[in-house]
Amino acid sequence: MLIYIHGFNSSSQSGKARDLISWMAERGLGESCVCPDLPERPAAAIALLEDMIARSVGPAKLIGSSLGGFYTTYLAEKHGLKAVLVNPCVGCHEKLAGHVGSMQKNWHSGVEYEFSAEHLAELRALATRPRHMERYLLLLETGDEVLDYREALEAFPGARQVVLQGGDHGFTRFTDYLPDILAF
Repeated sequence: MLIYIHGFNSSSQSGKARDLISWMAERGLGESCVCPDLPERPAAAIALLEDMIARSVGPAKLIGSSLGGFYTTYLAEKHGLKAVLVNPCVGCHEKLAGHVGSMQKNWHSGVEYEFSAEHLAELRALATRPRHMERYLLLLETGDEVLDYREALEAFPGARQVVLQGGDHGFTRFTDYLPDILAF
């Protein structure tokens, strides 16, 4: 099973999720690819993803974008899985610390919630140093306006790395790399 893990305040309706599901379906692989809508609480999101991993026939494979890359790293290290990271968030628990107490809104569902100290503590508990670089394919665009791509390069030395000039946080060339993602 291929599990796409979306980013902060995103959903299965994100552009990359829809592109991946469509691309896989066109090749007769639609049933082997899922993108769950994750709860906003990190612990609940991980519980959902771990249940999916446990139910996978054969080893699950992960694709994580932004905060989803943070979750993916935790899960890949814990379960020994291969993972593709697309403009991943490194140290999300540090980056989101300034958002404690702020109201957040899911871009697709419109659901609003307060980002709390509990959210942050749950993220902190998931912070993982990647150790098995051979399991990772890192896809980065230097024009990411949200995250500094160089942090991911430093956090994943020895991983297969694709660094593209320009682009943005959404990784504009995602569909161009779907064959590489699947081959990995």
